[in-house]
Amino acid sequence: MGRAHALGWRNAPAFFDPARRPELAVVVGRDAAAAQDFATRWGIPEVATDWREVVAREDIDIVDVCTPGDTHEPIAVAALSAGKHVLCEKPLANTVEEAQRMADVARAAAQQSGAGAMCGFSYRRTPALTLARRMVADGFLGQLWQVRAQYLQDWLSNPSAPWVWRLDREQAGSGALGDIASHIVDAVQWVSGRHVLGVSGLTQTFVDERPLPGGGGTAPVTVDDAAVFAARLDGGVLAAFEATRYATGRKNALRVELSGSSGAIAFDLTDSNFLEVFSVADGAGPGGGSSSGGGGGAGFSRIDVTDPSHPYASWWPPGHALGYEHGFTHQAVDFLDAIAEGRTPSPSFDDALRVQKVLAAVERSAANDGGWQNIG
Repeated sequence: MGRAHALGWRNAPAFFDPARRPELAVVVGRDAAAAQDFATRWGIPEVATDWREVVAREDIDIVDVCTPGDTHEPIAVAALSAGKHVLCEKPLANTVEEAQRMADVARAAAQQSGAGAMCGFSYRRTPALTLARRMVADGFLGQLWQVRAQYLQDWLSNPSAPWVWRLDREQAGSGALGDIASHIVDAVQWVSGRHVLGVSGLTQTFVDERPLPGGGGTAPVTVDDAAVFAARLDGGVLAAFEATRYATGRKNALRVELSGSSGAIAFDLTDSNFLEVFSVADGAGPGGGSSSGGGGGAGFSRIDVTDPSHPYASWWPPGHALGYEHGFTHQAVDFLDAIAEGRTPSPSFDDALRVQKVLAAVERSAANDGGWQNIG
């Protein structure tokens, strides 16, 4: 994430015209040699090993937090309290309590010093997903009925794969739930404009112990490997979520599909420059075009979201694809513009807190054999 964010800050003024021009000033890392290598690669003039000293510096305006989850809260709170703007990677924290404190401090800092705080749900900056949100807001779906969301990875499907910090609850908070389900929870709430009201979920850890990197024994896995949960959104919308790091053959497959009375929209990150859409009016609608009496005579069509009229699509000529890395540039530009205009950056810490509450409710439900849990 440090590399991805550095790329975004560097490219923001080169391809766009943000209201403020960012300058990468200092990189902080526990390992001085590794931090120096990073600084050399990205042209960053200074290196530090103590984030507290950097946060206290008057010449630093923005603190970008790309650390494991157990350090998000102390760094972000200290930076906001010092009047710095903060971009923090997702999930916002490891617990609802930490996330609540971060959101409270962010609101107070905005009033006292004008500091802005944003959580890095970077998939919001994918042009096709942004277009989906616009279409939903414009009423393309009519009455929203159902949502289906998946995030499938397989990087842990080999039981012999070495232990990493993401498998430690103390550092990561949770496993697939926080790491990738947080993305689809945010995407669903953002695109649909609805909030999750309650959940019923299950989690599973498939491999309880893994070898330490470089040998020397094993370490326990203390987080979930997979999570599945049903949810109810406001307005009577039903949703189904699945997140796993054991979906053999799936490298980074995020998919969100929304179905409504007037149509449907589907987004797949593995084909991220396209948006699948179905219009009841164009597809013959219920009662036509299908022997079963359902809609879908014409089926889904695809929008190539690379035209200059589309969100963020000003990089290259029409038809030239954007990739994963472009979202971090869009994120940087949006953050810089919000700061300059005195707006609350989006997704705000309050938005991220809502996601954190959903994740916690799934954990409570799973501990209760899938029992229903309302979201506070």
